[in-house]
Amino acid sequence: MPEGDTVWQAARRLHDALAGKVLTRSDLRVPKYATADLTGRTVLEVAPRGKHLLTRIEGGLTLHSHLRMDGSWKVYANHQRWTGGPTHQIRAILGTADRTAVGYRLPVLELLRTTDEHRAVGHLGPDLLGPDWNPDQALANLLADPARPLGEALLDQRNLAGIGNVYKSELCFLLGVTPWLPVGALPADRAAQLPALAKQLLEANRDRPIRATTTTGRRGQDLFVYGRAPRPCLRCHTPVRVADQGDGSRERPTYWCPTCQRGPAPATTPLRGTQRRTTN
Repeated sequence: MPEGDTVWQAARRLHDALAGKVLTRSDLRVPKYATADLTGRTVLEVAPRGKHLLTRIEGGLTLHSHLRMDGSWKVYANHQRWTGGPTHQIRAILGTADRTAVGYRLPVLELLRTTDEHRAVGHLGPDLLGPDWNPDQALANLLADPARPLGEALLDQRNLAGIGNVYKSELCFLLGVTPWLPVGALPADRAAQLPALAKQLLEANRDRPIRATTTTGRRGQDLFVYGRAPRPCLRCHTPVRVADQGDGSRERPTYWCPTCQRGPAPATTPLRGTQRRTTN
């Protein structure tokens, strides 16, 4: 599932294509909004909020979408062939005189009053790439449950918004602790570094012209641990390990180096979910 930097990029593409333009085509292919017609209205802006997209439209309306694992928004010039997937996977079409935005496989799509956006995103913590970013509040949120494993706390969008499995694993590696370390056991100096480090990683990747997350700065070796099991750690050459983390309701492949990272870890390490993927 796309992480905060990818959603930020998607919002920028949609904003550049639609903002300030009148909709000449509107088609929301979900039963609840099948009769909604947005044509004739001007798109005001497209804003990211964590991993959510908010397309604000004239008349006090907001089209809220979330990409989850497989969703995407594609933007086409009006003469281009749509290539984002088969027609039956299209959930939304927003067209202007010169561009068309097509939403494929969107698991979340709802039309809200802009004044009701809090219903969709009000639960989110400070947004790592948003104007509301507050590192002190983000850290306080994380530390509020000191017994919770750090990896789970980082994925909880109520604490801070924008981190998924990739950045969870990479942040824990850079902090030198396993994702299973209780938040309260994180040394104070590393806890103090965490919000700024997380923001630095997402900001470094949000402006990359091609979506290829890097945390190492090394060409061809983009990530320290995520997706590398059972290959050697880039620092110490110990084989990287992988295991699922969480309650099992979702696949959460979590990667770590047993030498470079201190703290508890699963007793057994099934090598599943080793393909690089992003999450919510």
